[in-house]
Amino acid sequence: MSKGIRITIVLALALGATACSSAPHPSSGKKKSGTVVRSCGQSLSVPEAPSRAVTLDQSSTETLLALGVADRMAGTSYLKTSIAPRYRADYKKVPVLSPKTLTSEQLRAANPDLAVASFAELYGKDRVGTREELKDAGLPSYVSAVDCPRHNKPGMTPFDLLFKDYENLGRMFRTEHRAQELIDRQKKEVQQAASVRKNVKDKPSVVWIYSVFDGAPYVAGKGGLPSEMSRLVGAKNAFDDVNEQWPEVSWEAVADRDPDLIVLGDIPELGQPGDSAGDKLRMLREDPLTSKLSAVRKKRILTVPGIEMDPSVRSTHTLGLLADEMKDRGYAR
Repeated sequence: MSKGIRITIVLALALGATACSSAPHPSSGKKKSGTVVRSCGQSLSVPEAPSRAVTLDQSSTETLLALGVADRMAGTSYLKTSIAPRYRADYKKVPVLSPKTLTSEQLRAANPDLAVASFAELYGKDRVGTREELKDAGLPSYVSAVDCPRHNKPGMTPFDLLFKDYENLGRMFRTEHRAQELIDRQKKEVQQAASVRKNVKDKPSVVWIYSVFDGAPYVAGKGGLPSEMSRLVGAKNAFDDVNEQWPEVSWEAVADRDPDLIVLGDIPELGQPGDSAGDKLRMLREDPLTSKLSAVRKKRILTVPGIEMDPSVRSTHTLGLLADEMKDRGYAR
């Protein structure tokens, strides 16, 4: 029985009404040497380079495309914004299993040998199944280190953790050289953007708005990439006092902080009101309270692809945009 077929059968049992019992993994009787990495509390053993990887979100998709493994991807899902131009040709080679969040049925139909996600919450009973269920089915599941900081060495920044993802995935896919090139290039981009910090005369506050659901904004709190990007360029994330990466807050809370700069995430592919940057900007301008914010009145608003606020191979791009904004607005001499 092939590994893919076995995963399909076991997942069908594991994600049904009753949990499956763990069955022995098929073996040729020969011990295989392979790669072992740690991911969000689990040890992942990959005897051979994955050949049918499935990504559960766009950030993971573009990371694998950046590592040059499009031909070893069995499917992608959960598109939030336009695919970056440099990845579009390779993206077209990979089956889109779902434009939204993936289901367990869609995952197992792809016969995967690895699942990759940026967020632990994408592994759930109401989605593709828990990581424990997938492990019992013989399917390794990877979660970005950025979403699991407590499982890594103390003192690692979100960018350090993002680069750890490149290293881990490069090892699993046997593309270590390409992963290292990506790490080296993005480290230089981080250093270049951070160079503006020494010239910042004041410490402006920034509110990062990712999405608006039922009229309430979700903003960057403490510990995520936007908080770190703010710090790197000499600014302050206005909601760093909230110990949650993406808390739901009120517009009154945003107004109370009256930020110097607002960053809007553009995630139009999700298709809900408040997802596009245009929707968010219109809400800010039309609401009697937020229209009085100094950042709105003085048009100190930066629009970025929402995916770049996530753990993404594109996050250094938004960091660079923020650094440029600091200079253009006169916060950095």
